[in-house]
Amino acid sequence: MTLRTQMSRSSRDEARLIRNKLIEFNAKHVPADIRTQYEEINLILKNEDGQVIGGLLSVLCWNWVEVDILWVDQRYRGMGYGSQLLGEIEQIANDKGCTFIQLNTFTFQAPQFYEKHGYEVVGVIDDAPRGFKHYYYKKNIN
Repeated sequence: MTLRTQMSRSSRDEARLIRNKLIEFNAKHVPADIRTQYEEINLILKNEDGQVIGGLLSVLCWNWVEVDILWVDQRYRGMGYGSQLLGEIEQIANDKGCTFIQLNTFTFQAPQFYEKHGYEVVGVIDDAPRGFKHYYYKKNIN
């Protein structure tokens, strides 16, 4: 039997449905004690005037935290704020029983910064974007 199908771009609700269906499938294969462990953990840094000068966006998933974005305003770089954000998420991950943190960065962003903080390269994609490398890092924390 051949089904007639139609492919198109999804709506937000349809995308949420797809995500939830995969989460439902995955939950059947994940140890029960971490099965429902999923939350966004987002941190913000503001200066004395209340202006946002940096932040970190991440997700706790099962037994790890995945840092999606770590950003510090150019005017505040080199002052330890990125290290503070990274240290805070590491502490939160440790407190929640996570065993590692993973993140990614590009050649033109901060590979040396993460290596200085004990992150190890677990993968590299060349020419992504063209002329640069895309690094994937992991740090065991517990």
